[in-house]
Amino acid sequence: MEIGLRLVEGARLAGVRRIVFSAVIHPVLSALENHAAKVPVEEAIIASGMEYTLLHPAMFFQNYAMSWPAAVKTGILAEPYSAERRMSRVDYRDVAEAAAIALTSDRLLFGTFELCAEGYLNRHDVAELMSEALRREIKAVTMPFDVWVQKAALPDNQDLIAGLKKMFAWYDAHSLLGSAVTLRAVLGREPRTLQNFISELAAKSPASA
Repeated sequence: MEIGLRLVEGARLAGVRRIVFSAVIHPVLSALENHAAKVPVEEAIIASGMEYTLLHPAMFFQNYAMSWPAAVKTGILAEPYSAERRMSRVDYRDVAEAAAIALTSDRLLFGTFELCAEGYLNRHDVAELMSEALRREIKAVTMPFDVWVQKAALPDNQDLIAGLKKMFAWYDAHSLLGSAVTLRAVLGREPRTLQNFISELAAKSPASA
């Protein structure tokens, strides 16, 4: 949050005319520190006098690029929250395109835009997409948080780990959903799909041969 606030103030003092801030879906979720921390930054942007556009993207498809090698190797898609929880996601390339539109035209000025692809998939649905792309079974499992921390090789930062534990506990109890209507309108086309993104990963994977 502090970095964001300093960035906004620095931009204002430098005479920046327009700022596009990519935050996160549902920043009003006070139980999620990584969401709630965006709120003061958005408030500072709105109060700055600069032209602005606020983007609220869902989880990125690209997160699966990090878990893809392990899924290919083990046949298991593991995350540290319930496999039953449905989540909205988005391709970061679509978010980048929305940001480019906001920076280069006036169409999105002073707007706040939720950015999600179509669909509300849980981990079983995602594993099924991976199975189809690889033509072999990928199973969805829930990994204990402590095991996930070890495998993720996170830095020795207890505040970071505590924040992640709290975030995944919230995911374990709730879904995180949004609508694709806004992104479709912003882009003027259908958003990219997770199925297509996974097919791209499979095409680059020797295991798909």
